Amino acid sequence: MKVCVVGAGAIGGYMAVRIARAGHEVSVVARGPHLAAVQASGMKLVEADQEQLATSLIATDRIRDLGAQDVVLLALKAHQIE
Repeated sequence: MKVCVVGAGAIGGYMAVRIARAGHEVSVVARGPHLAAVQASGMKLVEADQEQLATSLIATDRIRDLGAQDVVLLALKAHQIE
């Protein structure tokens, strides 16, 4: 399944890593420092004493470049949605 997560903050990052680790193709739409970090290193989820890393994420700031998705999750603050 192709899943796009719009927003790479705490909620979006959590969802992106969990879904990617479940074996799905995950794209993350972010901007600024979050985008650069995901492109360089992927995303790491730390829970209690366990770390999960997702490095196969597609990261972009242009959602139109991703093509059709099966699911799109909006993980933004309300004032960021236009």
